[in-house]
Amino acid sequence: MVCAITTGTPTFSVLIGTRMLQGAANAFTTPLLLAALAVITPKDRLGRALGLFGAMQAAGQTVAPLIGGLAAEVSWRWAFVVLAGAALLLALAGLPESVRDDPSGTTRVRLRDALTPRVLRIGLVALLGWGALGGLGFLLAFRVEDDFGLSPSERGVVLTVFGLAGILSSRPVGMLIDRVGARAIVLIGAVSGAALVVVVGTVPWLVVLGVAWFLAGIASQFILVGVNAAVLGGPGGNRGGAVSVVQAFRFGGAAFSPLLLTPVYGADPVLAFLLPAALLGVLVPLAMTRRPEASSR
Repeated sequence: MVCAITTGTPTFSVLIGTRMLQGAANAFTTPLLLAALAVITPKDRLGRALGLFGAMQAAGQTVAPLIGGLAAEVSWRWAFVVLAGAALLLALAGLPESVRDDPSGTTRVRLRDALTPRVLRIGLVALLGWGALGGLGFLLAFRVEDDFGLSPSERGVVLTVFGLAGILSSRPVGMLIDRVGARAIVLIGAVSGAALVVVVGTVPWLVVLGVAWFLAGIASQFILVGVNAAVLGGPGGNRGGAVSVVQAFRFGGAAFSPLLLTPVYGADPVLAFLLPAALLGVLVPLAMTRRPEASSR
């Protein structure tokens, strides 16, 4: 387990290397799980299944720091041991037998077959959705410290409401996708998310900021679950490859957001929020409204 290796790293470079391996492992796991859900779930119920997946994912991202912090009270190494134990249990559990019955599994597919204009456009939406909304927690942490003087624990509470919103909203969002379609849900999430990012970056009242950040967590699930439903419910047999491409864009948005926006925040804190809001509110609707496929409505 990569997590277990990380516990005994003697140097910072080894730590970074093993963290990169963790990221690579996640890059394999998430697309495979999403593709497996698409195989075992009827198409008219795919949205709610992906919503439940999103809720569990949000719960893990929200609870993991808490569990890690409690484990670290005994020894910081235990924080990694707990993660390694969870990964081992998942590996032993495996996937349902019905996943192996996917008819598309008998046909050889190539990753380049998934690099269609439609998949790349959805990937762009995933990049913006996570880079300009879901990945802005670091920027909010800067702001609440600079403008409101919050302590680290208080900042943690503010940031956590985003994940809490994801836990509560993902499954209802998935059910809504089954009724009105993924495209409409993504558009709603992008426009409302852009407006909420503006509020989070400019409002002078902490309570209003916290409420806006909670609502932004809901908007992010509109985009994230909607994107997954759009790519998995669309045409083409290489669903694993397509969702891999989209998830790569998503992780790229999360990775490059701090790199690009931190210098902007240093120059103009308000602009650092207005810029991603503009990208989210303008580019996502353009990407999702170009030649919409009937399968994603």
